[in-house]
Amino acid sequence: MSKRPSLSDLILTYFKKHPYQDLAHGDWVDAVSEQYKELTGNMPRDPWRATRKLYQNGYLVKVKKGIYRYDPNLVQNPELEDFTEQQKQIILERDGYRCVECGLGRANGVELHVDHIRPKDKGGKATIENGQTLCAQHNFLKKNDNATQSGKKRMIRLYELAKGEGNQEMIVFCREVLEVYDKHNINSHIKWTP
Repeated sequence: MSKRPSLSDLILTYFKKHPYQDLAHGDWVDAVSEQYKELTGNMPRDPWRATRKLYQNGYLVKVKKGIYRYDPNLVQNPELEDFTEQQKQIILERDGYRCVECGLGRANGVELHVDHIRPKDKGGKATIENGQTLCAQHNFLKKNDNATQSGKKRMIRLYELAKGEGNQEMIVFCREVLEVYDKHNINSHIKWTP
């Protein structure tokens, strides 16, 4: 008896039939969803998540947000490294069982995660140096950004909050930090308005 293909299998098959094409959500989701429904009797839950996972695992190229491409010459399928339990324990101990962003930890009843500073799908290795302790909330906020991307996004949010509150001291501080990002052309794709 042959194994039924997963949603990821169907998506990858569709992309392989359209190599070198930049495909947006509307280009493939209906066809793949219909095929999945025929095989399983159910509509797929989250084709976007499956597509993102294919990208993270090196099967698809992310052209820009929401647009992916299959290039057989670039398929990598790198071994994505997870931290061992021993590494997690060392990182948690080093960081004092506290989130490096907010300082909250187990003593506050906060769930802690060991996070790759440089995301593993962007080449981040499972090393003690590339690990950090984050609370669940800050790990969620970081998403798949690297440290400078998530830092800039948080600084923009703080800047907007300070403007809304009329906190001039914080406005000046945030503006100076964001101008340093711009001066050094760090994460220039993340826009902010002075």
